[in-house]
Amino acid sequence: MSGLGTVINTAAILAGGVCGGLFGRFLNESAQDTLTKACGVSTLFIAITGALEKMLSVQEGIIVSSGSMLVVICLAIGAVVGEVLNIEGAFERFGQWLKIKSGNARDKDFVNAFVTASLTVCIGAMAIVGSIEDGLTGDYSVLATKAILDLILIMVMSCSMGKGAVFSAIPVAIFQGSITAMAGLLRPVMTAAALANLSLVGNVLIFCVGINLVWGKRVKVANLLPAIVVAVIAAFLPI
Repeated sequence: MSGLGTVINTAAILAGGVCGGLFGRFLNESAQDTLTKACGVSTLFIAITGALEKMLSVQEGIIVSSGSMLVVICLAIGAVVGEVLNIEGAFERFGQWLKIKSGNARDKDFVNAFVTASLTVCIGAMAIVGSIEDGLTGDYSVLATKAILDLILIMVMSCSMGKGAVFSAIPVAIFQGSITAMAGLLRPVMTAAALANLSLVGNVLIFCVGINLVWGKRVKVANLLPAIVVAVIAAFLPI
């Protein structure tokens, strides 16, 4: 059944959010802050590992790095496009709308939790590759694996940051569902080189999410999202 992977992933996020919300009631403000930073440090190391996996290789017994210029170019162009479109602002406006409609108008951390959680679970090659496979062959194994990871991550975020994190299920359902629906069109574009670029730049953006979790909002990660598109396009350029 095409689309089942997104359904499983969305359900896992909802389950994680509910569990996190229940456990979070028993944590004081200090414990929630510590848990948020612990989640941020974990996110940083996950992102570093993913990025270095694409940047480092061993050739004749020597460690060789690559992709640095790709990251610089993609982030620079992506930042300009993102700032012009003000993607971060759109995320925050949607978060504010959800905050009011869901009856959480008094939750001062709702929007930040929603935006941070949404970016964390939407960015990455697993979301795109898994959705394409789900749409073309009905194989939802990649998204099922991602669902387990997201369940744990959202449970921790909901526990430490509040109810806003559980609403990340909405952009995940829209984003992955759209890719699954357009899988036939996207598959030719997602070559091995394109996926490698996407994974590298995506992990750099996840690293930025980790920075925001540990040190407070320092980077407008949503405004860097166009960098992922630039990374895919770069795979088809003779550079």
